[in-house]
Amino acid sequence: MSAREERPALSSRTTSLYDYALFRHGIEPDGRVPRKGFPLPESPAEPSRADLTWQQAHIEVTDALTPLLCDPDPVRAAAAVHRAAAELAMPHRTLRAHTARLALADEDAARRTARQLTRTGTDAAAVGVGMALLIRLGEPEDVPCLKALGMLHGLADAASAALDPLDRQAAALLVIRSRDRRGELTALTDAITTGDAEATRSALVSLPDEPEAMWLARRIAEAADLHGLLRARPQDAELLALTGRLLHRMADQQDGRADILGYRPARAVYEALVRHADRLPPTPEHRSLLLSVALDLHSGPAVLLNWRPGRRRTLLDALDGLLPATAPESVPGDREAAWFRRNRHLPFARAEDGDRPRWEVVVVHGSADSSAVETRILADGVPLVAALFGKGRGNPPEYLLDSGRLRAAPEPREVQLAEAYCTEGCCGALYVTIRRDGDEVVWDGWRGAVGPPPPPCRFDAAAYDAELARAERDHSWCWPARSTARLIAAGLRERPELAARWELSQHWVGTDWRDPDAVVLHLRHEPSAPPPGTGGSLSFHWSLPDDDGPPRDRAAAVLRRLETDDPKAFATFGGGNDELARALGYRPPPPAPQT
Repeated sequence: MSAREERPALSSRTTSLYDYALFRHGIEPDGRVPRKGFPLPESPAEPSRADLTWQQAHIEVTDALTPLLCDPDPVRAAAAVHRAAAELAMPHRTLRAHTARLALADEDAARRTARQLTRTGTDAAAVGVGMALLIRLGEPEDVPCLKALGMLHGLADAASAALDPLDRQAAALLVIRSRDRRGELTALTDAITTGDAEATRSALVSLPDEPEAMWLARRIAEAADLHGLLRARPQDAELLALTGRLLHRMADQQDGRADILGYRPARAVYEALVRHADRLPPTPEHRSLLLSVALDLHSGPAVLLNWRPGRRRTLLDALDGLLPATAPESVPGDREAAWFRRNRHLPFARAEDGDRPRWEVVVVHGSADSSAVETRILADGVPLVAALFGKGRGNPPEYLLDSGRLRAAPEPREVQLAEAYCTEGCCGALYVTIRRDGDEVVWDGWRGAVGPPPPPCRFDAAAYDAELARAERDHSWCWPARSTARLIAAGLRERPELAARWELSQHWVGTDWRDPDAVVLHLRHEPSAPPPGTGGSLSFHWSLPDDDGPPRDRAAAVLRRLETDDPKAFATFGGGNDELARALGYRPPPPAPQT
């Protein structure tokens, strides 16, 4: 008879979710928790209130729960919260979000009630209230209960948030398990759960170097205790290479605040990697990996870690000594070697701290296989976008440098330094106002910064102009396709009539994010006399065929073709106003394939 058959089912009406979670885990023959967690006991459907605004939800939760959480009797208070949570009838995630923001007059009383709810609560709404309170009020004794509740479907996010300040490894394991969509990390979570360090190490070094596996880099490092593994195996080349990959991914600010800033052992792990990096075989992949780490330490979010004076410079000097002076000559199409040659000097130029200007522009091309290029502005060595924004990378050099936007004039000019990865309309952007004030350039009027408004930054105008001129001349970050795109964009700015004759405007010219060697022109068509009953605009994408010709020749050919051929006749229609498209005979593009 199996364990499932020997133990009777628990009644969902009288059993706490905590006991239910322990029961479900206990009857699993292999002890494994499903990726989406154990299903909750049968209960009424979760409420949905489509018309509920954020402000109204906050008012309702505050009015209903605040008085109850002052009750010194946790049993009585928990029972009242159970009833109130049911009466609020709002989505559980919304209820938890507003509970976590409540102003608490008596934190001790609220903590006792939260513990009563998490240990004895019988429905997800009330238990979620308790978990949300423990995000602020939790203590080590709450860890076992939170870990158990995190095994249930829909409660992993709240449990991991409450566990984060108490047990990072347990929190990370919950996050990985709930977000590992394809199961790439199942072997790793299974190994971590068993406590087998060798199996954990083997699962770690077997992780594919792909975005799907690496996007949880910080959580992977925390769950697997990467720092502890490095202490036990300091000269393990495979583990060192994996460490470099995880650190570099954590330092990426593509889609929010860089995870490296929330990784507590970050400095120690960087130290361990650099100290033993000579154990890495001198392959092109390892060479590029170490250079990427150096770029992060020089101008990326890793600069913001609480380094001891001079220590980061010491690590960069060590990496400089480990890397070859340049990459060997490569065959055409060897992106990695070309990337290394273009970027080898960047993190090590002006090696002494005293030689770095107070205001510095660093243009970084993230990797050979990516089209992502960002402009990093450093003031006194501090990367401003990483320090003040944390919702996306700095804008590309075409936007900030080619356009002359960073040049200072007596007339103030507001400049967007970065935009949120999900667009400004969703999560904002970082702006600063630049003006020349006598022999100084002043950056002030910050808009969109996280936290209190930053103070004005003042720079010597002559030094500012010299550094900007150097950055505008330095195109070492640019590969052939990107050069072609820049030359086309410049030609269209100088000769706007080329596109205007076809009632087109330049929306964006660059390299395809999926293929750095492909050039794409995004053009917008807005008819001067649209058909009756229509309006708006249409978009067209012109992808250039692969060509190894010189960028200047390729760009010139594009501009010549615009003199005689209407791109709307051969470019790909990309969508726009439906009525206008139908009136002009354009069919909508097929829907993007589901992944």
